[in-house]
Amino acid sequence: MSDPIVILGGGHAAAQLCASLAEAGLGSRVTVVSDDAFAPYQRPPLSKSFLKNPDEATQPFRAEAWYAEQGIALKLSDAAVAVDRTARTVTLRSGAVLPWAQLVFATGSRARRLPGLPEGLSNVALLRSAADARSLRQQLAAATSLTVIGGGLIGLEVAATARALGKNVTVLESAPRLLGRAASPGLSAHLLQAHRAAGIDVRLGVRCGAAKVEGHRLVAIEVDGAEHPVELLLVAVGATPETALAQAAGIVCDDGIVVDAQLRTSDPSVFAIGDCARFPDRRGTGLLRLESVQNANDQARAAASTLAGTPRVYDALPWFWSDQGSLRVQMTGLAPAEGSTALVTHRRPGPNDAAFSLIHYLDGRFVCIETVNAPADHIMGRKLLEAGRSPSPEAMADPAVPLKSHLA
Repeated sequence: MSDPIVILGGGHAAAQLCASLAEAGLGSRVTVVSDDAFAPYQRPPLSKSFLKNPDEATQPFRAEAWYAEQGIALKLSDAAVAVDRTARTVTLRSGAVLPWAQLVFATGSRARRLPGLPEGLSNVALLRSAADARSLRQQLAAATSLTVIGGGLIGLEVAATARALGKNVTVLESAPRLLGRAASPGLSAHLLQAHRAAGIDVRLGVRCGAAKVEGHRLVAIEVDGAEHPVELLLVAVGATPETALAQAAGIVCDDGIVVDAQLRTSDPSVFAIGDCARFPDRRGTGLLRLESVQNANDQARAAASTLAGTPRVYDALPWFWSDQGSLRVQMTGLAPAEGSTALVTHRRPGPNDAAFSLIHYLDGRFVCIETVNAPADHIMGRKLLEAGRSPSPEAMADPAVPLKSHLA
């Protein structure tokens, strides 16, 4: 194999990079190294439909046969344990050594654990992989109640799924509102009201303390000084970028693997994409790290172009989505920081009582749209932001004026 390309990781970023490199005719140069037992698969269903249906399997991006047809080698269940930038090799857990001319970190992130909570407890779950989801699905089927620590996207998605299955659900969030890092206060307030109306006990601003353990099970956890009984616990307190290999190899890291606008690390022959990458913010405000399918896919496309000999800057507009019970939540652009001056937010009613959009202007410029059950507004808002259009806030908030009219 001439000029081999080695991809470390088996998530969305790795899958899209394989597809883009195969399209460029470079498949025969590619080897994917993953600790997972399966070829890259869709992760979003793991917190929703996968938990509901005991017969649902993972959804691969491509069949393993496709990788073979493209000449792409898969090294599954065999994690990378060392990177040698001088020799340009990767050593795997099995002892195999792979040469590379270009190396791509698509190592993603790992779920944060709760400080003070012993590892290995049989009824405490994390959710990042299919193996995690299978274990949680099995335990959730037998449980009558679920406690979720963390009011972020994963925590709320699983909470809504468990509630739909008839479980008693409690969500414990230490911050004063839900989705504090990802959503505006207006969207957070709506989600809080909706989840409580669905019967989920959501508690904000709580402090979790000592754990009560019997054998290999957690039986209770201290919440604001009182004992909260636990049958099944999901820890969903965020994720940490997987940077250990990069750091050990001497690559610059800072809450992620630091890359330039073309996704190159401090070593120009090494790239990083997806959840593990910390890249220049398109708004010119410094470095940014995002955990989203869109970010992983778009960075993979940009990196593939550079690897194929056509250098490309990554400057895609970020967008996100989350299905939480009956709520389809979509966000385009990044919600301005809470307390931003010169921030104006307008609420645009949707096609029914359960739908609306929040349109954010900062310094008179349209910067973000958050929608609930209003996919048409999401799509049009995205197009407006990508085109750099900034119609007046009043016109954007008027439900009688279709957003697509502002593109004319």
